[in-house]
Amino acid sequence: MTVYLGETARYRHHPAYTEIVQRAHRAGLAGASVFRGVEGFGSASLIHTARLLDLAEDLPVAVVIVDEERRLRDFLPQAEEVVTQGLITLDPVEVVAHLTGPTDV
Repeated sequence: MTVYLGETARYRHHPAYTEIVQRAHRAGLAGASVFRGVEGFGSASLIHTARLLDLAEDLPVAVVIVDEERRLRDFLPQAEEVVTQGLITLDPVEVVAHLTGPTDV
C-alpha cells in the first residue's frame, strides 16, 4: 500500500503520515516507511518543489506499507480515515528477499 499526500496534511494536530505509520504499527503490519519527495504535483496541478524556496511548502510524501494483501485491505479503512486529500494505492509486489540477519556485518 502506498499513501500519497502532502507533508502539511494533518490528523488531529499532528502529521497525517505519522498517524498512518503509528496505526500500521499498532495493527501489527510488517513494515512502513515515509518518503519525502523533492518535487511533485497532485490533483490541483500545483507543482511543489524543494528547488525554489518559496514553493518548498507542502512537498509530496509517500507512506509505503508492506504486508500481505488481506492485511493491507483490512487496514485500508484506517488509512482512509486519516487521509482527507491524497491518493491510496494497492499494488502487487513480489518479495525477492527479506533479510533479517545481523546488522553489524
